[in-house]
Amino acid sequence: MLIEYGVWVSRLLVGVVFGLSAWGKAVDRVGTRTAVTDFGVPIRWAPAVATALPLVEATVAVAVLPPWTAVAASVTALLLLVVFTGAVARLLRAGEHPSCSCFGALSPTPIGRMTLVRNGVLLALVLLVLVGSIARPGVPAGLPAQDVVGLAILAVLAAVLTWLVGAVTGLRRRLDQQALSTLGAEGLPVGAVAPEFELLDPAGERTSLESLLARRAHILLVFVHPGCEMCAALARELPRWQARARDALSIVVLGNGDAAEQAAWGVEQGLGEIPALVQQGNEVALRYRVRGTPSGVLIDGEGRVAAPVARGAIAVRELISSVKPSRRSRIVEHSGSRTRTLG
Repeated sequence: MLIEYGVWVSRLLVGVVFGLSAWGKAVDRVGTRTAVTDFGVPIRWAPAVATALPLVEATVAVAVLPPWTAVAASVTALLLLVVFTGAVARLLRAGEHPSCSCFGALSPTPIGRMTLVRNGVLLALVLLVLVGSIARPGVPAGLPAQDVVGLAILAVLAAVLTWLVGAVTGLRRRLDQQALSTLGAEGLPVGAVAPEFELLDPAGERTSLESLLARRAHILLVFVHPGCEMCAALARELPRWQARARDALSIVVLGNGDAAEQAAWGVEQGLGEIPALVQQGNEVALRYRVRGTPSGVLIDGEGRVAAPVARGAIAVRELISSVKPSRRSRIVEHSGSRTRTLG
């Protein structure tokens, strides 16, 4: 009986995942069309694929529940995941990180290693459903009716709750973008007190600006985004710059989004001992009026903004090189360069 319950619960989970994915893609049709194009679908086929994909996923979400269609739905889900995982792996090998929009506007973050991990878990789940549906073709028949209905209701409630959490996150992201566009002058004035913050590192430990300033040395906040190629190029140079200016400067990288994704990105770029903190949205960028990535904000040992915002990799490099152990207060102004908009 326990196996039958496991088969039913796993089918409900697959139905929830594919149902949320189908709904998200159907609601965000523009984002879905952009995503399928970024993943290599020819432009002339993109509208048809963007329309068909959520329909197929919705069909899988429904068909995986009845016992007479569960096997076919599981095979379809398996094929979709294999194709998608292969496309992700190909793009990552090419150094590309487009947004997958797997759940529409609720998942605009770029693909990365965690995308492959997530797909691996889903593949294992779908494979379990396929094997279970073949081995126990009668499920949910034989289970108490109240348990079958109760578990289905819980699955629906979990899907609704997940969607609401994603909608709130998406709303906060849009509000952050709107706030960034109406900040006025970029960056805080030189000499202004640096706003306090407390962020998590990938290990889950909290780090505040106060703790970073304990050495009474300059702090350079480098704002990055995992999908920004210019950020990746700059990040690979930061350990060398940190070693050169160790006595005068501490570099801290600030990303946003998923902590595990940020950790994997830091390892990939070879950040080493440089702290990598994670914003849940753009809360620190908003406080410091930083509008793009990569950007750098220099804070002196007294906790005050020491230079204008350095926009772009070139300006950040110049900002780092301007910090000298014997002349910490003399910071030159820096010109900007092309940046990637935060969001």
